[in-house]
Amino acid sequence: MITMETVAAAAGVSTSTVSHVINKTRKVHPDTERAVLDAIERVGYSPNHLARALAGAPTRTVGVAISALSNHYFATVVQAIEAECAASGLMMLLADTHEDSDYELKVVQALHERRVDGILIAPTADPQHRALDYLRDKGVPTVLVDRYVGTTFDQVGVESRDAAQTLVSHVIGLGHRRIAFVSGVAGLSTTTERLEGYRLALEAARIKFDPALVRSGESRIEPACEAVKHLLSLDTPPTALVTGNNLMTIGSMQALRAAGLIVPKDISLVGFDDFDWAEVFSPRLTVMAQPVDELGTKAVRLLTRRIANPSARRQTVRLAPTLRIRDSAGAA
Repeated sequence: MITMETVAAAAGVSTSTVSHVINKTRKVHPDTERAVLDAIERVGYSPNHLARALAGAPTRTVGVAISALSNHYFATVVQAIEAECAASGLMMLLADTHEDSDYELKVVQALHERRVDGILIAPTADPQHRALDYLRDKGVPTVLVDRYVGTTFDQVGVESRDAAQTLVSHVIGLGHRRIAFVSGVAGLSTTTERLEGYRLALEAARIKFDPALVRSGESRIEPACEAVKHLLSLDTPPTALVTGNNLMTIGSMQALRAAGLIVPKDISLVGFDDFDWAEVFSPRLTVMAQPVDELGTKAVRLLTRRIANPSARRQTVRLAPTLRIRDSAGAA
């Protein structure tokens, strides 16, 4: 069997030096590192990651618990996470939570049992925070992505309240006063903060808040479609819609087209999240674009910092989104 000792003999170095090169646990002189890597290739050595995990050594793997399969926004974030992991010599293990709190707990436990060095998670709206409590109790290095929960963990997301206020203020600036808001899943920080931003924009423009103009789209296409149908049935329907994420923007557009309304001629539509086809939508969508690449990169860097220094001060990072004005919002 080819072992680390075999590599050490072939490279003319100690076994500990080979270990440092493989696990990146200590800086090794470039010439020595090159000799070890050449020896690894020459003798055909393959590190036994399972054995290293059982021995308590770093596995160089990162667990990601995010609802990525059903949400294009999170899928893009995961792409950025994977790219940064690859650049850092880490392997990413992805587990989709499906926005189900019971399944989220199972996913987190499974990733932990596979000895990942740390976990990136976009927490669901579980009021009991069971998955987060598990990670805290087990001492797993963890970073929350996109959604903020308390101050127990490092976390990185987007400044949602100010961004929502800017987005709604843009619509108000076009002369709209009857503005509806299609909100996301209750209990998520993003939902709460975006609703706060909506209300702040109305308040700044001295427009009275009307609770009838706020409907939950549950962050999904079908519920958002139903929410907009309800809003259109009001005695005084809105002249503009603001949606809390990309899936609800799609659901809203479906409802508007089903009602025979033309955007922005009959009603304006703006929302959170830019996505590939927003630029080629008809009309081109005005959106608050979130910095997904920066979000994924920063999440991985926070996690590697936490893994390297478990006692480091907790960080909460808020990234600035960008308002992209296109064609879907017009004058009232």
